[in-house]
Amino acid sequence: MADTNYDVIVLGSGPGGYVAAIRCAQLGLKTAIVERELLGGICLNWGCIPTKALLRSAEILHYAQHASDYGLKIAGTIEADLEAVVKRSRGVAKQLNQGVTHLMKKNKITVHMGEGTLTGPTSLTVKGEKGEEKLTAKHVIVATGARARDLPFAKADGKRVWTYRHAMTPAEMPKKLLVIGSGAIGIEFASFYNDMGCEVTVVEMLDRIVPVEDKDVSAFLEKSLTKQGITIITGAGVEDIKSTDKGVTAKIKAKDGKISETDFSHCIVAIGIVPNTENIGIEKLAEMDRGFIQIDPYGRTKSKGLWAIGDCTPGPWLAHKASHEGVTAAEAIAKELGNKDVHPHPLDRSNIPGCTYCHPQIASVGLTEEKAKEAGYEVKAGTFPFIGNGKAIALGEADGFTKTVFDAKTGELLGAHMVGAEVTEMIQGFVVGKTLETTEAELMNTIFPHPTISESMHESVLASYGRALHI
Repeated sequence: MADTNYDVIVLGSGPGGYVAAIRCAQLGLKTAIVERELLGGICLNWGCIPTKALLRSAEILHYAQHASDYGLKIAGTIEADLEAVVKRSRGVAKQLNQGVTHLMKKNKITVHMGEGTLTGPTSLTVKGEKGEEKLTAKHVIVATGARARDLPFAKADGKRVWTYRHAMTPAEMPKKLLVIGSGAIGIEFASFYNDMGCEVTVVEMLDRIVPVEDKDVSAFLEKSLTKQGITIITGAGVEDIKSTDKGVTAKIKAKDGKISETDFSHCIVAIGIVPNTENIGIEKLAEMDRGFIQIDPYGRTKSKGLWAIGDCTPGPWLAHKASHEGVTAAEAIAKELGNKDVHPHPLDRSNIPGCTYCHPQIASVGLTEEKAKEAGYEVKAGTFPFIGNGKAIALGEADGFTKTVFDAKTGELLGAHMVGAEVTEMIQGFVVGKTLETTEAELMNTIFPHPTISESMHESVLASYGRALHI
């Protein structure tokens, strides 16, 4: 018989929940986790990780098809085996799911599989295969995540109208794909299916794709994706979708108000998320806003002992933000329970990086140039193109740039924005800089290794002050 009374119970085992549970256990707290589906949540099983496996396959296919650009010859036909690509992706997800299972055992965290419902701030019931269990704790962390938002007139059915989950395990390769929404999810799948040989159209309601990014990044990415063969329609909306056994017909309203009907084989709806907060007993225990649980910078709700983290709370809705919140909440709980050796730090949203793994990749942290000016800053901004970087040219990846934004009065780094090869691996340099409250002086005096694409980061800082060396 499993224990039913704990120091901490975590409801949900995604990248926020399982990390929070591990940190609680490390701090000596008797911890349990409740999960209704798969350990690791959406990120490990249906989101961040398996999509990157798909994108890696598409990337290798792209390079193989362009082998002659590198002086190589590949004999025979190069084509994608969709079934094998999907199988590899699912294998990666399974491996990581097993890894989380191992971490739960290693850290002596009790796992209760089933549907969890709060009966109070620090109590819940779990309905699973073994019936109903009643659990209590000194603290409860809600980490129930979110799911894809449906269009009111086109509910995803997995046949012709897809969410990201359907797009990861397609029964067939779409011939002509409509992607509604150009956020990270929409653009990543547009990039993947385009590289796999599908005809792709992206429709975005706002006036530019990846609208949360710097305008220069949006413009560059749109030009690059268009060059790759993707049709991009901005300032437009999908008014209706009719689905049949043979495909979908979409009514698209353009900027000028004209409505056209276009046929597609499949459609991916990527218009945002809905928090998983219905039917878990949270409404009377926490302040809610459009379904999202309102919290303080440590994850506390209005009810003592009840905490929330991750995608069921206000954005940005990112796995690494959820994990960070999980650690913060765990340490704040440990402190409340008498641990004097922990010093939790509140979440600083301005230091959360964002990454999109399309081709080319984009990555950013902090304020865009436009947002910095709106906030009242006098700014210095500089851009350095990859065409001026020796490593990028040697790799055959000279399309891209790094842009930095500084406070002209203090030299504080306000934001950094990158597009190009491997920028998702490099953005952390700027994240560390922002966290340490760096200025242009420290960055200018930092030695970057040569030859690396990261040298473009140094050059962009120099360019912000009119001192770029290689352009």
